[in-house]
Amino acid sequence: MERFMEQVIFKYLRAEPEDHYFLMTEPPLNTPENREYLAEIMFESFNIPGLYIAVQAVLALAASWTSRQVGDRTLTGTVVDSGDGVTHVIPVAEGYVIGSCIKHIPIAGRDITYFIQQLLREREVGIPPEQSLETAKAIKEKYCYICPDIVKEFTKYDMDPHKWIKQYTGINAINRDKFIIDVGYERFLGPEIFFHPEFASPDFMQSISDVVDEVIQNCPIDVRRPLYKPRPIEVQVISHPMQRYAVWFGGSMLASTPEFFDVCHTKKDYEEYGPSICRHNPVFGIMS
Repeated sequence: MERFMEQVIFKYLRAEPEDHYFLMTEPPLNTPENREYLAEIMFESFNIPGLYIAVQAVLALAASWTSRQVGDRTLTGTVVDSGDGVTHVIPVAEGYVIGSCIKHIPIAGRDITYFIQQLLREREVGIPPEQSLETAKAIKEKYCYICPDIVKEFTKYDMDPHKWIKQYTGINAINRDKFIIDVGYERFLGPEIFFHPEFASPDFMQSISDVVDEVIQNCPIDVRRPLYKPRPIEVQVISHPMQRYAVWFGGSMLASTPEFFDVCHTKKDYEEYGPSICRHNPVFGIMS
């Protein structure tokens, strides 16, 4: 890990660590021992003046402040963190992760790619076999979206296919010939496996909406209402342009506030008390 951080700081950031305070991120339920190990590396090896370790879900919530849908700036909400292999649903109350209520589902970006690949194999014949996965991933990232009503979406495509069916142009990696394929139902059927997992896998049947509801219901009763926004029977879903880089963007927002330097663990504190000071990192940045 030390060599990795050395590459990041000196080769890519081209920064002098002794001149900068650092904000590092961690996944939910990260162990205190890992925080201590990180503190030892940053303070001992790189001699940084200050360190703050933030949970990724909290920074993602902070990034949502850029959305017009957000009225009050608060660090309370339910974060759906979908990666390549697994999707986590993380409840956060006033900047603190409720670790006992975190749930995950085995459906994520990779499963959408495989499902789109399967749909294209059944219909399109011009895709080079060795590029089918790469093509499915490109279509997922460029054309896919979540629809509110799958039946109405089918009808919309059937009524006016020229308007909704897109064309994807790829290049054969071997002979450099172009191939063109139509992208139709895959645009909304791919992400739909989050809400109808049975489309892609018979092993897991619980939709993401049911998991979110279960997570909130498992939380302490006094934080359930803030987690459902704005009413208990309705969920407000917030999206924004920086969603792909939400953790990084939220971190940059909070680290640019004057409070950041007050809550960082300093080199002086580390030398006096040891790495155990990084076991706890106070919440800050609730600027409402």
